Amino acid sequence: MTQPTLSFANRLPTHSVTIGYLFWLIGGIFGAHRFYYGKRVSGVIWLCTLGVLGVGWLLDLLWIPSMAEEANQRYVHGPVDYSVAWLLQTYLGVFGAHRFYMGKMLTGLLWLFTGGIFGIGWLYDFLTLNQQISDANSQALQIMGK
Repeated sequence: MTQPTLSFANRLPTHSVTIGYLFWLIGGIFGAHRFYYGKRVSGVIWLCTLGVLGVGWLLDLLWIPSMAEEANQRYVHGPVDYSVAWLLQTYLGVFGAHRFYMGKMLTGLLWLFTGGIFGIGWLYDFLTLNQQISDANSQALQIMGK
């Protein structure tokens, strides 16, 4: 018996609209919700311009569902939950909590003892966390034979 392949229509969601709105509300002026959905360039723009002077931040209130859908199609679902990893990265990332959660024990310890390599590694993870999770999920799915 063969395993069914996942199409875009029946893929499991990776990114939550609710978590996106939470990030929009708490740190959206700094682009937190855009980083969460994998929009790195516009996330940096929001960070440097305070959500393009607040106008872009307000407009994103309407665009979050489409950003979630795009992220759900782009990234791989698996045992590492994107929302949990992003919450850990955002609030405890300088201590490596998100890295421990993803099973990266050595870099988790490095982040713990260096403050996320003095904040630079923590910022790097804001730009790359979705891809790190997607890669970890792809590897886990290969190991499980799916």
